[in-house]
Amino acid sequence: MRTYIRLIFTTLTLWLAASSSLSAAEPRATLVEAMLADNDARKIELITSLAGEVDESIKPLLIAWREDGLYLYEPSGATPVPVQLTGEKDADDARAAVRVDTGAPLVDAEGKPVHLVAGDLNAVEHTSMLRRAMKGVLDLIDIGSPDAKKRLQAIQTIGFAQETDKIPAFQKRLAIEENSKVRRALREAIAVTQLKDPSDAVKLAAVKELKELHSLSSYDLIRTAMREADAAKSTELATEAKAALVAIDNHKSNINFFGTLFRGLSLGSILLIVAIGLAITFGLMGVINMAHGEMIAIGAYTTYLVENIFGAGITIPFFGFSLAIPGMNTTGAFYQTYFLFALPLSFLTAAVVGIGLERSIIRFLYRRPLESLLATWGVSLLLQQGLKLMFGSNNVQVSSPSYLSGNWTVNDIIFGWNRVFVIGFAGLIVFGVWLILTKTPLGLLIRSVMQNRGMASCMGVRTERVNMLTFGLGSGLAGLAGAFISQIGNVGPSLGQNYIVDCFMTVVVGGVGNLAGTIYSALGIGLVDQSLQQILLNPVLGKILVLVAIILFLQWRPSGLFVTRSRNLDD
Repeated sequence: MRTYIRLIFTTLTLWLAASSSLSAAEPRATLVEAMLADNDARKIELITSLAGEVDESIKPLLIAWREDGLYLYEPSGATPVPVQLTGEKDADDARAAVRVDTGAPLVDAEGKPVHLVAGDLNAVEHTSMLRRAMKGVLDLIDIGSPDAKKRLQAIQTIGFAQETDKIPAFQKRLAIEENSKVRRALREAIAVTQLKDPSDAVKLAAVKELKELHSLSSYDLIRTAMREADAAKSTELATEAKAALVAIDNHKSNINFFGTLFRGLSLGSILLIVAIGLAITFGLMGVINMAHGEMIAIGAYTTYLVENIFGAGITIPFFGFSLAIPGMNTTGAFYQTYFLFALPLSFLTAAVVGIGLERSIIRFLYRRPLESLLATWGVSLLLQQGLKLMFGSNNVQVSSPSYLSGNWTVNDIIFGWNRVFVIGFAGLIVFGVWLILTKTPLGLLIRSVMQNRGMASCMGVRTERVNMLTFGLGSGLAGLAGAFISQIGNVGPSLGQNYIVDCFMTVVVGGVGNLAGTIYSALGIGLVDQSLQQILLNPVLGKILVLVAIILFLQWRPSGLFVTRSRNLDD
């Protein structure tokens, strides 16, 4: 039984090897047949049939043929063998010969490699017509590339040149193409090229195809076809072209709507991450922390430092001295993990700075909001100057890891991975903060101290330690936001100032001290801001209208969306 199984397995292996060898040799065999054909018409037919072939050896062989780099080796009494000479010349001025039909070295009767002198051989002939045919094949060779991105780019480039002689190659490739994006590009390229066809029936079919594909890039070509049809009194074609343009316009509207929705959600998520730390320090603790924006900048610069430590290192001026931080010189996949290390370090760095700020200044200013505002504003200016002294006034660039650099395209709507990541991680942060505040002993202590500090102290709660940890938590969340923002824009000393006003607006509109209100407020402001920018096509005017709308809203509801109920007699 084992013998039969082994025999069957061996037979299948040999059959698969033979099939693979045969399929790999087919384009080469066609090329050899073209070289040995008797007339140019047959040669052109064979060369043209190679358009779109997957075999990557065809391109260099055609180039070598055009440049007199292929020769006919004619042993006595045998069929000529096309060969290519490779390698360095030996003492006899000869080089190793490689068979064109197999790509294997040419060997003699004893199986030894044959070395030939170019001057003793006849180069494979070519004419201007053959060279034109070869150029056409070389233009189309990339549509058979194993790399799908390369195929896609080649098809789009060649297709919009609208050369009708390329259609057979596109159709041949479409019959075997399996990648859905490339198949769509092939259908679009064929239809766009067919718009150049003199027949109205072919043009009509092409317009219907482009209408079904909602081809944005062919909009102007369809409009040109419609004008030509109107001029030629071709009513059916003109009507179908108008319908295709309407369908593409509707598709554009859908793309803009969902694109604006996505951008609004991503902006709202960034606002949420930035504001949720302020919602703790300002909303729960009642501290007007004007240095909250600098905590964001500290988190962003921490990410910048971690990226450089994973790379070649960095030297920064440190208050008159030069501080050299060596790098690990990592590459590849390990280097791309720097952002995963930067996230917790950004949180910890900002939390430590926040705890230091609370211990040194804030703890003396509880229940004195105006003094805390002025003090933290001064700290904000000091931190900005400190960052300028350490990293310079110019912005620095943080490169995104490869897994956050691409995008996901669905029905022509582009979803950037970095913004998708921000939306998802914002949800995780909100869930984590909710868990800490409602399901942990620390959360219970935080809520008790925030609701009635005096009563909590009488019950034995160490309020000073709770205040310190709460302020550190809020500052750490701001640092985490800085790490996210570094993936979307540049990092500079005044980075936090771009967000501090939006932060306070988000917390106030949502309802001071209410985390759920902060979530709704951040997402709402983000959506309205992006929608107004899309409608007005003016970001500055959109920002002004959002600010006016918030002022009017606070006139109507001074306590924000959600009013926080408290048992504190001071409230």
